[in-house]
Amino acid sequence: MPAVRALRGATTVDADTAEQVKDRVGALVREMLDRNGVDHDDIISILFTATEDITSVFPATAARVVGLGDVPLICARELSIDGGTPRCIRVLMHLTTDRSRAELRHVYLEGAKGLRDDLPG
Repeated sequence: MPAVRALRGATTVDADTAEQVKDRVGALVREMLDRNGVDHDDIISILFTATEDITSVFPATAARVVGLGDVPLICARELSIDGGTPRCIRVLMHLTTDRSRAELRHVYLEGAKGLRDDLPG
């Protein structure tokens, strides 16, 4: 029986431009789906957070561009922590799956690769 699980991911941008945010977040979301064999209908919702140095576009815009416009999406501001990763966008995707938590493969790209090296990738 499928369970509700959460899948994590993050990426960074080199510059705060709408084009780069959409490209990088789109690549991240596609990789999260591909790496975990997630079908569109399995997605419950997606939460995006962005550091305060990203102001060019909502990260959820990228999810709409890759075909997830009918999925509930929300954006929020990431905490501003000394030493935190700059220009970082994080994703928390809620989904239904037959996979266990241990079988999920979280995705960290670009400058976010070392954020959670304790999670399976």
